[in-house]
Amino acid sequence: MIPIKNVYYMLSYAFQMLNEQGYKNLATEDFGNAGDLCAAILIRGISYQLKRGLGREYISETDTISAIRGKIEITESIKNQSMIRSQMVCTYDEFSVNSPLNQIIKSTVLLLLKADITKSRKKELRKLMVYFADVSTVDVRTINWAINYNRNNQTYRLLITICYLVVKGLLQSKSDGSVKMMDFLDEQRMCRLYEKFILEYYKKHYPQIRTAASQIDWALDDGIGTMLPTMQSDIMLSYKNGDVDKTLIIDAKYYAHTTQVQYDVHTLHSNNLYQIFTYVKNKATKSGAVSGMLLYAKTDEEIYPDNEYQMSGNQISVKTLDLSCDFDGIAAQLDGIVLSHFGPVFSKG
Repeated sequence: MIPIKNVYYMLSYAFQMLNEQGYKNLATEDFGNAGDLCAAILIRGISYQLKRGLGREYISETDTISAIRGKIEITESIKNQSMIRSQMVCTYDEFSVNSPLNQIIKSTVLLLLKADITKSRKKELRKLMVYFADVSTVDVRTINWAINYNRNNQTYRLLITICYLVVKGLLQSKSDGSVKMMDFLDEQRMCRLYEKFILEYYKKHYPQIRTAASQIDWALDDGIGTMLPTMQSDIMLSYKNGDVDKTLIIDAKYYAHTTQVQYDVHTLHSNNLYQIFTYVKNKATKSGAVSGMLLYAKTDEEIYPDNEYQMSGNQISVKTLDLSCDFDGIAAQLDGIVLSHFGPVFSKG
């Protein structure tokens, strides 16, 4: 079980905005569950956004008005006989706070207010909703989460991400309308956070090493790669200096079970092993020493992988990362991976 505070730290790396002044003291608070954590982040984030001003967008409105504005809807005006009352039906753009982003925030907060969070946080959220009086709500099940961010709405990125986590992590239960939090996030969403956390951790603390989620080219003899799938790594650590040319490809896995079991025999997930081996062998044709690692989030299983293999001239290791210890322990494990693959030449930044 991952302590809620560690989920906060993972989010802090995945979304750097949580390291800004307004959010920093969240690290000292206690959270009873993931809903409490999300509520605390939303309270800080919405308060921050209100100081900047709620984002506004031009919203298309159609209304019967006395003063002509925008485009006159002739057909509708005749149908409604509005001209008799010296009015016209017009369609116009209103620069309004009733934007899709604000609608998502309001709808998510109203959902969260039904969840198992502390009374004090519910009170704070209700106070903030006063400023959303002119914002409509939407059905959270129909929200389109494919949002294009730009410099005008960039400050909403973290808020909308937390809203996404809340909406996807809360399920309706019973007839009283109360909601409950699932296992915070399902495997798929938790895996994305896990990958992003590891990637951003190495970016922040080891600037000497090139850290990226790089694509790997297929090592093609004739250059023809029609219909071949893209090889997308989760984390690739690379260091090149003089004669030193090392690369570590990490495939981060967040599974309920770190091994597969058949007839009481534990073996590695074969598809994962085939994948990392393919990544390493194709990358090795164009780089120096290339290694691969399957890095599973450690579970409470008694048997878990801790292996290193030499395969066709390359090292493939299978390790686990214990997320249940305090965060200093998690950091020490990640630092140890760099030390073992790149040597003690690097100091943590």
